[in-house]
Amino acid sequence: MKLQTIVAAAFASSVFAATPAVAQDRAGWPDSFTVGTASQGGTYFAYGSGWANFVAENLGVSGGAEITGGPVQNMALVHTGDLKFGLTTMGPARESRDGESPLAPGMKMDNVCAMFPMYETPFSITALSSTGIKSISDIPDGATIGFGPAGSTSDTYFPRMMEALGVNFKRRNGSWSDLGGQLQDGLIDVVAFAAGIPIPAVSQLEVQTDVNIIGMNDEEAKKIVDQFPVSEFVIPASTYQSLDEPSRVVSMWNFAMVNCDMPESFVYEITKLTMENNEKMVSIHKAARFSVPENYSKNTVLPWHPGAARWFNENGYTIEAAAIK
Repeated sequence: MKLQTIVAAAFASSVFAATPAVAQDRAGWPDSFTVGTASQGGTYFAYGSGWANFVAENLGVSGGAEITGGPVQNMALVHTGDLKFGLTTMGPARESRDGESPLAPGMKMDNVCAMFPMYETPFSITALSSTGIKSISDIPDGATIGFGPAGSTSDTYFPRMMEALGVNFKRRNGSWSDLGGQLQDGLIDVVAFAAGIPIPAVSQLEVQTDVNIIGMNDEEAKKIVDQFPVSEFVIPASTYQSLDEPSRVVSMWNFAMVNCDMPESFVYEITKLTMENNEKMVSIHKAARFSVPENYSKNTVLPWHPGAARWFNENGYTIEAAAIK
C-alpha cells in the first residue's frame, strides 16, 4: 500500500511539474458542462452526447448531453447561460440573433458564439411504402405530418416549405423516435425529418418496415431554395437501404455553439480536440465527416468565440477580428 502511494505521488508530481502551463490554462474552467442537443432518435442527440463524452474523457471535465427542443431552444439556453454549449442550425440562429425567436420574440440572442462546423441538415420526407406516397405531390389533402419536436429546425421550417409546395396538412409534434413509432402504427401519414444523415429513427424504421424516402423534383427544389435559407443537397443512395438512387433535397448548415463568456483556453482546447480528431468524431456519428475545419466558412451568422477563432487562425483558416466576439 505504501509503495503504491509513493508511486502515485511521484507520478502526480512529475505530471504537475511537466505541465504547469496546462494547470495555468485551466483557470476559470468549469467543473462540468452540458451540451443542448434535441430529442432522442435524432442526429443532434447522438452527435451531441457522443461529442460531450469525447471532450469529457480527454479534457478531464465532467460533461454530458441534455435533451432539448432543438436549435431554437438551444440558442435561448446558451444565450442566457443556462447551458454553456449547444447545437444549432443557421436558420434558427439568424432568427434568434435578430430577435425573431418564437420562444422569446424581441430578445436578441447575441451572447452565443460559434465553435466549429458540424454538418448539413437535409430536409427529407419518409412515408410507409404501403401508403403509396412516393412524391410530395402524392401526399393526400389533409394528411397528418410529423414535424419533430416543437421549436426544432424541422418544426420551424418544414411546415412553411410544405405550404409553399401546396401541401394541405395537419401538424403533429413529438420526438423523432415517437413520430417514427406513430408512422409505423399508421397514426400519421408522413414524417418530415430535418436532421443529419443517417437519421437514427429512419434507420430503425426501415429495418422494421418498408418505407419510401421522398426527395424533391426540379421545380420543388428551386421553389424552396428561392424562398428559404437553404441550398440543394443530395442524400447518397448508400445512406439508407431503402434508397435505390440518390435523393435530391435541400439542407441547412449546423454549428456547435458556446456561451460567449466561456474561458478562451477551455473553448480553444475543445475546438482543437474536435477539429484534429475527425476519425473519432465520425465514429460517434457518420454525419461528422463534414465536421472538418474547411467548412468553417459556412458560418455567416454567429460571431466566433475567441478560443475557437484562435485555433482556426493558428491552422491557416482566417477569421477576421471583426467576426470575433
